[in-house]
Amino acid sequence: MLITQLKAKETIVSLVDGKKAFIINCQGCKEVHFPEKEAAELEKELAANGQVTGVITTDYICNPDNMKLRLQKHMDEIEAADVVLVLSCGIGVQTVAEYLEEKKVCAACDTFPLPGFQGVTPLEYKCDQCGECYLNLTGGICPITACSKSLVNGQCGGSKNGKCEVDGEMECGWERIYRRLAQLGRLDALKCPTQIRNFATDEEVSK
Repeated sequence: MLITQLKAKETIVSLVDGKKAFIINCQGCKEVHFPEKEAAELEKELAANGQVTGVITTDYICNPDNMKLRLQKHMDEIEAADVVLVLSCGIGVQTVAEYLEEKKVCAACDTFPLPGFQGVTPLEYKCDQCGECYLNLTGGICPITACSKSLVNGQCGGSKNGKCEVDGEMECGWERIYRRLAQLGRLDALKCPTQIRNFATDEEVSK
């Protein structure tokens, strides 16, 4: 189980400042907590500013086959957008970023864990529900789960031929991040100092 909540308003504003956005709402885990009211208010505010090219509200975007079919119907609206804003846990953001590999995909939410059933996804992507999400800094590839050491400040230097020194069958997560940012023309993102994550507890989130 998990809690999904919107990032701070100033963070979301910085992601879409002067840009047009296509919005994807994933309500697959809404029975636990999805910020449905806040998401609607955000969408309304951005639409009033002429910043929204289209919106999808769907279940479980971590189901890649269903997600692809839904997105294919909106490709004109997605192409017209500068950024795709995803309201979901980190798995959903990574799924969309992998499919829309030439588009900037941003997480509009942070995810926190709750005890209980976690759901099932057929994908290798994982979300550790570790609070403040880093995906906007790393091109939609999670440094916590894609790196066997969960490094957030770059490559360790131990990889060889693009493979992790801990698991020789695993691609180096930070090399993947570098390639993704290079493809998007966003290598400047690597110059940003690592931010201290907000490890908020369930009690803090529920206040």
